[in-house]
Amino acid sequence: MKLTPLGIDGVWLAESPVWRDERGFLREWFRNEDVNAATGNDFSIQQANISQSQRGVIRGIHYSLAPKGQAKWVTCIQGSVLDVVVDIRPNSPTYKKSEVVDLNGSEGRALLIGSGLGHGFLALEDNTCVSYLLSSPYSPEFEFDIQPTDPELNINWHLELMGGVGVVVSPKDAQAPTLAERLAEGKLPK
Repeated sequence: MKLTPLGIDGVWLAESPVWRDERGFLREWFRNEDVNAATGNDFSIQQANISQSQRGVIRGIHYSLAPKGQAKWVTCIQGSVLDVVVDIRPNSPTYKKSEVVDLNGSEGRALLIGSGLGHGFLALEDNTCVSYLLSSPYSPEFEFDIQPTDPELNINWHLELMGGVGVVVSPKDAQAPTLAERLAEGKLPK
């Protein structure tokens, strides 16, 4: 497995081989020793989630202020997504910068997203499934969101890929505070 740091500190693209034959394919999608060797961090899995989305669904931007932090290992296991990571750490040199990465269920790509970063995605196909490994369990009191279309974040969701299909955002995400509102509330990572 190869891990490559991206343009935001704490974000790595992981690429692993996919072995195919007449039966289908096999993909090793997580190996802690490779994560540790590349990042110097031991990714201790505390929870695993799978989400399923229809084409045009935007999920996010979500983040955690858990006391021990919450890193995520994210991969698409069926379908495809544009995965978005945004730096919401006010003291970071890349504050407000976003990375958009294509993840596809038939490719060997995943993202390691460090603590203190926002995350979301746009499903590009029906029945798209995304798997998350989390370094701390979900705790509602520490979980927050930011509007995915906040103009201050200026995320390029590449909606031209939707071919006229409208996007679907949950009421909770659509009504989430903006980055500026979260900053004023003191609810951004330190």
